[in-house]
Amino acid sequence: MADAYKKNSITLTGAVAMGTGVMIGAGIFALTGQIAELAGPLFPLSFVVGAVVTAFSAYTYIKMSNAFPSAGGIGMILKKAYGPTTVAAGASLLMALSMVINESLVARTFGTYTLRAFGGDPDSILVPVLGVGLIVFAYLVNVSGNRSVGLLSIVMAVLKVGGIALFGAAGLWASGISFEASGEDAGAGGFLASIALSILAFKGFTTITNSGAEITDPHRNVGRAIVLSIAICVVVYLLVAFAVGSSLPLDRIVAAKDYALAEAAQPALGQTGFYLTVALALVATASGLIASIFAVSRMLAMLTDMKMIPHSHFGMPGTIKDHTLVYTVVIAGFLTIFFDLSRIASLGAFFYLVMDIIIHWGVFRSLRQEIGAQGWVLLTAIALDAVVLAAFAGIKWQSDPQIVVMGIAGMALVFLFVRAFLARNPVSEDDHDDH
Repeated sequence: MADAYKKNSITLTGAVAMGTGVMIGAGIFALTGQIAELAGPLFPLSFVVGAVVTAFSAYTYIKMSNAFPSAGGIGMILKKAYGPTTVAAGASLLMALSMVINESLVARTFGTYTLRAFGGDPDSILVPVLGVGLIVFAYLVNVSGNRSVGLLSIVMAVLKVGGIALFGAAGLWASGISFEASGEDAGAGGFLASIALSILAFKGFTTITNSGAEITDPHRNVGRAIVLSIAICVVVYLLVAFAVGSSLPLDRIVAAKDYALAEAAQPALGQTGFYLTVALALVATASGLIASIFAVSRMLAMLTDMKMIPHSHFGMPGTIKDHTLVYTVVIAGFLTIFFDLSRIASLGAFFYLVMDIIIHWGVFRSLRQEIGAQGWVLLTAIALDAVVLAAFAGIKWQSDPQIVVMGIAGMALVFLFVRAFLARNPVSEDDHDDH
């Protein structure tokens, strides 16, 4: 698979565009309303705290990428920390699945905003239909080759960051910078739970980690790209959160949680602003999905190459990456059809936070001295993730216990699946350790 990974093929600018492109694809359009529902009037602050928690998490990924820049990304980190074990393979698969879940979140958001443009019902069957249509389109773009994906991600990232920042600034200016989203305080539990969704809005930075070996001067630029991506996104998210909060009272933000930005655009910017915001949402979600499908299929192909997950071509022609692209699209399509936005986001948060804790613990236990990482930073990252995960699971257990059970059962099945596979197909320690 060496020919698929070209050293020095991604500049620092390209890496930042890739990170922000995946983050802004779902984070702001799909999650603002859901975060407001949990956090109450403090929802803009949730993005700030989410960025702080993400910064502690990013420290581990930056230190590992600086020491071992690899196209294996998260799979490489886990294999170095735990060896070719069930824990490493299971957590890698959790990361891949959390990214696929994110794709279905983006796809449903695309469907919801499209229907809002035409005055349709956001609960209509057309939402998943449009979402699956977008997934198929993203698949076709990915099949057309890496160059089109890379170029598109840079152009779209510039459009998205500029357009959404402009929306936020215009919304604030039009409303006279008066924050309307006041209401009853959601309490510490609700606020902490909301941070789990805020973290989802930032987790796209891991896409940069997965491209470590291809970034120019990776020992310096992987870390720079991650820090710049998170910094850009926190500014954009805060602008938008305050713009939405300046345009709508809290109850209307929550009522329109699946399309909060479109709802906020109308009173602040008029009908033209509403349509421009919807158009921006469609561009952002479509480009985010294209970049994400590219990243997930690469990660699954690399895990297959590392012999940590099974592979079957089911009679399909082409390379392993062609096959993993199809698997990614099929799973994302299934989730888009059968789960609503709130449940998709919840599953993504459970899978990602558990995987993140496993990574930090593995690096703390086995690699911190080798890579020169501060133990207290790694332990703080674990503690922050654990507090947020516990609060989120507690709130969801009260409001939707079924999704908590699905999350636990899903994770248990992932680890049982890879345990059975690795028991039959043991991997040696040095097999495909670096790429």
